[in-house]
Amino acid sequence: MAVDVHQHLWTPAFVDALRRRTAPPRLDGWTLHLDGEPAYEVDPADHDLARRLALNEDLELALVSLSSPLGIETLAPEDAWPIIDAYHEDALALPAPFGAWAATCLGDIDPTRLAKALDQGLAGLQLPATAVAGEAALARVAPLLDVLAERDLPLFVHPGPAAEPENPGWWPAVVPYVQQMHASWYAFAAFGRPRHPGLRVCFTLLAGLAPLHSERLINRGGESRGQVDAEMFLETSSYGPRAIDAIIRELGIDVVVNGSDQPYATAPDPALGDAARHAIAVTNPSRLLNRKESRK
Repeated sequence: MAVDVHQHLWTPAFVDALRRRTAPPRLDGWTLHLDGEPAYEVDPADHDLARRLALNEDLELALVSLSSPLGIETLAPEDAWPIIDAYHEDALALPAPFGAWAATCLGDIDPTRLAKALDQGLAGLQLPATAVAGEAALARVAPLLDVLAERDLPLFVHPGPAAEPENPGWWPAVVPYVQQMHASWYAFAAFGRPRHPGLRVCFTLLAGLAPLHSERLINRGGESRGQVDAEMFLETSSYGPRAIDAIIRELGIDVVVNGSDQPYATAPDPALGDAARHAIAVTNPSRLLNRKESRK
């Protein structure tokens, strides 16, 4: 059965923690307030557990993660940790087929706290792309990545905050999110991989299509064209057959994994046949997550 490595589900403790806040990010009822962005009306049905279970009935595993664009990871520790702890508590209690990515406070790099969270059964660590988008940023989170490497668990890279209120509503997802993922892909290849040689990393939204720029990379002095890092995975959310096909032509199919970004999107059909669909939704996620492939 299929695995979906990218979903978001706002559980009751997480919602309550946001409602207790008096400054962004905060919820007023179901109205979300973020710094530098207009108020957003959240549809409570998007985070209804029974509804999501029905949508996931054909999945063996659906991994939920903290919504990094909210900016929770970058809050002051005294503000971030209560929300992260609430998220972890509820996420770990979700019924099958749910699993969850760990979250952390970037203002308080705490490998011991991360280790304890992972040892409760979380799948790996999610970090916002802005936290791994350069040499200095990667050096700062290196102790957290060491914890993942010690446990043979993956890193999940997701877009972070993108406050651009003067642009259309689709702008953050199409411009800054993509730019963040593009930067994190190349930063990890250049600076993260030498420091963490065996770490498996999954980049959401096909890493902003960063691998497709390999020809320009070579023309500007890079040397990576034709070299595939088998431990750098790309997740498919919000793209479709054309983009997925292009990535596979560049890197091969073994590093592409299924993700939906529910409730904001649905998992794309790669439209490349049953074997490709099985690789993307079953075999490759199993390797990313270091788990046995289901034979169902």
